Amino acid sequence: MPPRPELYPANRAFALLAAAFALLFAFVVVVLAVDQERAREASERLQQQTVPKIIRFQRLARNLDQLRHEGELVFSSDTPEGRQQSLYLVMLVASHPSILEHPQAAAAAREMEAFLAETGRLATQDPAMLRVQQGEWQQLSRRLNLLVDDILVEGANLATADLGEVADAMRLTRYKLMGATILLGGFLLLLIILLRQHLLRPLRRIDRALSSLSVDRPAPEFPDARLAEIHAVEEATKRLHDALVSNDAARRELQLLANRDDLTGLMNRRHFMESATTELRRAQRYGRPTAVALGDLDFFKSLNDTYGHGAGDAVLRTFAELLTESLRQSDLVCRYGGEEFAFLFPESTVGQAHILVERFRERWAAQEIRLPDGLLVRATLSIGVADTSHCSIDVALQRADFALYEAKRLGRNRVVVAAEAG
Repeated sequence: MPPRPELYPANRAFALLAAAFALLFAFVVVVLAVDQERAREASERLQQQTVPKIIRFQRLARNLDQLRHEGELVFSSDTPEGRQQSLYLVMLVASHPSILEHPQAAAAAREMEAFLAETGRLATQDPAMLRVQQGEWQQLSRRLNLLVDDILVEGANLATADLGEVADAMRLTRYKLMGATILLGGFLLLLIILLRQHLLRPLRRIDRALSSLSVDRPAPEFPDARLAEIHAVEEATKRLHDALVSNDAARRELQLLANRDDLTGLMNRRHFMESATTELRRAQRYGRPTAVALGDLDFFKSLNDTYGHGAGDAVLRTFAELLTESLRQSDLVCRYGGEEFAFLFPESTVGQAHILVERFRERWAAQEIRLPDGLLVRATLSIGVADTSHCSIDVALQRADFALYEAKRLGRNRVVVAAEAG
């Protein structure tokens, strides 16, 4: 027989599963917390560093654009006062801190300021110089526009980099969350499969076995269980079946002892009266014939007095054995008391019962009985028969008793049928 697999206590198995789930869940939480911290840091950097830089770049670009706009006014103004006012605004904007802190913008602002101041001076002497300086101004204006575009692009790049890092962190978190969900789902699925395989199915098998547990069925069989508690319940179920079988056998034996006469093995008087009453009611309900008889061994007391009680017991046992061999399976017979015996013959008229008991009387009269000391003796039997078709079992036995008395009075060793009730 193959070795039995190792049994695991349920509390240890579930503790290990709970620990594995806790470790797995803690790992998922730590991984997601790391990505969340990364996203938080990128978000704070975007808010505290990048956004202010972008604002400064936007302010710088706006000032440079304002500088270029005022330079345009220097060339488009019709009066010296207008040009002078525009030059004044150019100097103010060129000295703005947002421009001064950006080296490239500061150099471009100084160059433009110097060029516009020189152009204003020349235009004061000769307004036609504005058209002469116009070409160089266009080149400076385009360079300033390119610088503004570069500054705006640099600011946008800063935002794009930080936003991209935040997006990457969120995307990675989403992927990890999906993976963690799949991992936890797989663990839970595995847990459900294990519970179904090693707990729910065995419990259902035990429930079915307990529901169908009967002494008429073989002991339940269970496949090998891995949980110690399930194995213990299965073994207890088998022991319960064994106890039921043992108890049923004991019950049957006790019932047999309670319903049988100790000496002869025939029905005792109580059980006979119960069985005969039931059978008589059935017969009377369906109008079927039934007869009873009372038999008494002749001169039994003299036999006891002559040969001893052991001899009387041997005669009673031999008589019971011969009854068991001679009567039909449906007939009921009991030791009614002492050497007296009662009979019930279902599906038999008084005439048919008379024939049955007469045949048995003759057979008993010819029977040699061996006593404990080896001596052979014979005994005879007197019997009274009565009809039970229209009376109770007690009344019928009373009438059979009268007929038995008559058989005794007429010389014994005979069958007498009770007269029909008037």
